[in-house]
Amino acid sequence: MTQRDTGLTLNPKFDADGLLTAVCVDAATGGPLMVAHMNADALRMTIDSGEATFWSRSRGALWRKGETSGNVLRVVEIRIDCDQDALWLRCEPAGPACHTGADSCFFRRIAGDRLVPVA
Repeated sequence: MTQRDTGLTLNPKFDADGLLTAVCVDAATGGPLMVAHMNADALRMTIDSGEATFWSRSRGALWRKGETSGNVLRVVEIRIDCDQDALWLRCEPAGPACHTGADSCFFRRIAGDRLVPVA
């Protein structure tokens, strides 16, 4: 074990692309909302603003969740895992979390070799 594993100093372990995986859940229900990635700037902006900001790998740019749709994620709490390479954001969503309009990006389950909508 290292100081990163057990200490109380924020020392994120970014991957080779400079990213952390961020799992966002509904603060009220604990249900999954979405998974995205954060670089150091996105993490700092999220901490400072209280609104989830991510790094878009497809666009190669920072994006604040809801900046165009208004469906922001207000961050209630940020937790980091033991080796500081993944984040868990407890959020209050202001509308659907998924770009498809679904409340959660996890609106389907795998059933054999097909997908089934989750009620």
